[in-house]
Amino acid sequence: MRQPAEFFGDQEMDLVYIARKLREAQQIEGLLDAAGLDYAVEVDKYLGGVLFKRELDGAFFYVLPEALGPAQSALITAGLKPAEPMA
Repeated sequence: MRQPAEFFGDQEMDLVYIARKLREAQQIEGLLDAAGLDYAVEVDKYLGGVLFKRELDGAFFYVLPEALGPAQSALITAGLKPAEPMA
């Protein structure tokens, strides 16, 4: 279920997906809700474009580390590609 950031306190969160459109964000919310996972969503900037790079707004989905595997599995099952781990 979608939770406010305060729900997670100071716990470290893992990025699981960046939705680039509203419809995509709604789909991700539905998948994570159906999987019974708690998650946070934050609007942030990402770099997009092929020929001309530009900053765009996206919905960044975060889960607790123990929920990362199940969240990635839900996305993959739906034919979506989870966010790459940040190094």
